[in-house]
Amino acid sequence: MLPPAPAPPQEKLVSDKIMQVGDADFDTAVLQSSEPVLVDFWAEWCGPCKMIAPALDQLAEEYDGKVKIAKVNVDHNRATAMKYHVRSIPMLLLFKDGQVQQTQIGAVGKGQLAQMIDKAL
Repeated sequence: MLPPAPAPPQEKLVSDKIMQVGDADFDTAVLQSSEPVLVDFWAEWCGPCKMIAPALDQLAEEYDGKVKIAKVNVDHNRATAMKYHVRSIPMLLLFKDGQVQQTQIGAVGKGQLAQMIDKAL
C-alpha cells in the first residue's frame, strides 16, 4: 500500500490564533468583526513577509481576545488586494469598525506592530 500523498505546501503558522482570510470571507471576518483586526497582506515568495511572521504569531497570542490577526495571500485573493491598493508587501492594515485605521508597509518589528494595535484599543 502506498503512503498518503503529502499535503500541499502552506505557510507554517506558529499560532492557531491567526486567521487565513480570502476574498470570499473578508467582509465577514474583518469588516464585520467586533474586535480590531490586523490584516497582513503577504505572499509565499516574499522574504520580508516571512521575517515578520513570528512577530505576528506572538502578537496573536498576546492580544488574544482583544485583537484578531488575519493573513491574506495576495496571490490567491487578488480582489481584496486590489480593493485596498496593495502594491507592496508585506502591507499591514489595521481595521476597526470596518474602517482602515492604520497602514504599515514593509517589515517592521514586533514593537511597532504592538504600537499600531495599542492605538486601536
